[in-house]
Amino acid sequence: MKIATRKTVSIIAVLFILVVGSFYIMKVRSGGKQAASFVSITYKWGVGDTLQNSYDSKSGNYQFLDHRDQLVKENFKLRTNNVIFLHSKINEKDLLNIPDTIANAGVNFKDPKVLRYELKLVYEDTSRNIIYFTNYDQDPVIATKARLLQQTIQQVISEAEERFSGK
Repeated sequence: MKIATRKTVSIIAVLFILVVGSFYIMKVRSGGKQAASFVSITYKWGVGDTLQNSYDSKSGNYQFLDHRDQLVKENFKLRTNNVIFLHSKINEKDLLNIPDTIANAGVNFKDPKVLRYELKLVYEDTSRNIIYFTNYDQDPVIATKARLLQQTIQQVISEAEERFSGK
């Protein structure tokens, strides 16, 4: 009977370790970022030292230069489904596993010829700032993740803007 008790305790201990271990592995893999803890996103892009195109999800302010170089200003907020979609794509592709600055060595941050994106994701407990230069060519995996992150954020903002302009 002692052997049966030991086996039962051993099996319970192994199952406990597996459950707790898998929970922490998933938490680490997702970066600990959940859609429920999302506060806001700031998304800016442009060339040179002035990034005139921007979106701030906290205030809903969206401004961009149109095809005639005129500044267009709108105001709309992201819905819960936009935030859930954004986080599911970020977690699915592991897009936050990139450096804070994605640029070639010796880059000029005010280069008027290179398109630059600045992303700030704010959560309840942390925030993440990412600067991405589109001419980055050192690590194709990082470049692909940065481009996918930028495109995903742009897609979410575009969908929210279409909903706003459809009113």
